[in-house]
Amino acid sequence: MRTTMLEKVKKYGIYVLLLSVILVTSCEDDEVPEAENEVEVFTNVTLIFTNTADASDVVRARAVDPDGTGADELEIRDNITLSSGSTYTLTYEILNALIPSDPEDIGAEILEEDNEHQFFFSFTNNAFTDPTGDGNRDADGGPINYNDEDENNNPVGLSTNWTTGDPITNGSFRVTLKHQPDIKTSTTTVLNGDTDFDLDFTLIIE
Repeated sequence: MRTTMLEKVKKYGIYVLLLSVILVTSCEDDEVPEAENEVEVFTNVTLIFTNTADASDVVRARAVDPDGTGADELEIRDNITLSSGSTYTLTYEILNALIPSDPEDIGAEILEEDNEHQFFFSFTNNAFTDPTGDGNRDADGGPINYNDEDENNNPVGLSTNWTTGDPITNGSFRVTLKHQPDIKTSTTTVLNGDTDFDLDFTLIIE
C-alpha cells in the first residue's frame, strides 16, 4: 500500500514535534542556576579596647545574637568603660558561632575583603581628645584615627586609636560596619552600601 502525501506530512510532523521537545528539555537541563548572594551571619561582636600604655587594661563590650537572624537583632550586653586621659587601640572579635564547637571568624573575612568594608563611628561630642568632634557618620565627616587601609589606600577600621577626655557618665559610642562592594572609595560614607551591623553602646569615662 502506498503512503499518501498527507500521511507523510503527519509522520514527519510528529518527528519534528518530538525533536523540539527533546531540544527544549535538554536546554532546560543545561541551564546553570543563578548563584545566591551569601549573607554574612553575626552572632557575636566584641569591641576590644586595649590601653596602649598598660596592656593589662583591656575593656570588652559585647553584642550578641545567638540565632544570627540579622544585623538588627544584635543585643548590647556591656557598657564601654574607659579611663580618662588614656589612649586605647580598638580591635574586634566578630564571629558566626551558630555552631559553638566550630565558630567562624568573620573578622578574618572582613580583612580579606577590606576593599569592600569600612567601619564608621559616632560618639558623644568631645568625649575624646583625639579624635576630636563627634565622629564621621554625619555630613561633616570628622576625623577618625584609622590604623589600617585597603589596597586602594582607603580606611577600613579593624584597628583604630582613641584618646579619652574628661570623665563622662552617660555618653554614647556608635560603631557601624558597612559592606560596600564595587562602590567603596575615599569619599563613600555611612549612607553607601549595606549595613552589616550598627551598634550603639553606652560610653563611660572615669
